[in-house]
Amino acid sequence: MNVCDQITALAERGLSGGDSACYWREARYNGLECLAAHFVSHRYAPHTHDSYVVGAIVTGCETFVVRGQRRYAGPGDVCFVHPGEVHDGEPHGAGYAYRMSYPSVELLQEIACELTGRETCATPYFPEPVVADPEAAGLFVAAHRGLDQPDTLHGDERFVAALALMLSRHARLGQPGPVRSERGPVRRAQDYLDAHFAENVDLPTLAGVAGVSRFHLIRAFRKDTGLTPHAWLADRRVRAARDLLASGRTPDEAAADCGFADQSHLTRAFKARVGVTPGRFRSASLDAA
Repeated sequence: MNVCDQITALAERGLSGGDSACYWREARYNGLECLAAHFVSHRYAPHTHDSYVVGAIVTGCETFVVRGQRRYAGPGDVCFVHPGEVHDGEPHGAGYAYRMSYPSVELLQEIACELTGRETCATPYFPEPVVADPEAAGLFVAAHRGLDQPDTLHGDERFVAALALMLSRHARLGQPGPVRSERGPVRRAQDYLDAHFAENVDLPTLAGVAGVSRFHLIRAFRKDTGLTPHAWLADRRVRAARDLLASGRTPDEAAADCGFADQSHLTRAFKARVGVTPGRFRSASLDAA
């Protein structure tokens, strides 16, 4: 039995007409493998991974054999395969689409420790390979889609939260305890975001500045401010863009100077908080002046 990464598993039998797959790695999670795929005829040969397989079905139905039993997974289901477990995979019916990640043992242990507040954690174990959990599936799919987007902090927040929810519910780690106020760490994170709002901040860096874990920072930040770190960053960027637009800078210039991916990114964030588009705000400000 071959131990392989996901790109090797895909290549072993190739893709046929109607099949499509997008594979990438995330450097900030130590090369985390990610896959978004739609399979009509592709069938995986039995194989194993050194990593976990954690993901969700988007449409259709996948069937696979793991732990000696055939399983079926459809929309709203989350799926778990442990390192070293032999499994295959193929369409059931007309095909399926799914989003998968392949986190290392170390990464899931880190999230488990952040979730429970312990310094060390056992290797997480998921008793059921397929679980119906539409909330977790939806959160994971949204997080997975955001991983390769330019707004790194937003993707980090959602991905850590999705893994924490799956571990809490399905690895039987239990719910995290009450979050306490962390004014010192939260203030350090706020100051860093205020000073670096035009940069592409990631969650591990921000948690390191704050001096707490990633998951704890998200919860403590929300408790103390009412916002997640990313929401605070977006608000800070919009406030900076207001000043630039009022001084006559164009929306495209304001987007570039304030850390937005492009003008449309600025427009969505700006209108959600100010109520008008950047262009209209700029025109009104210049008319008033």
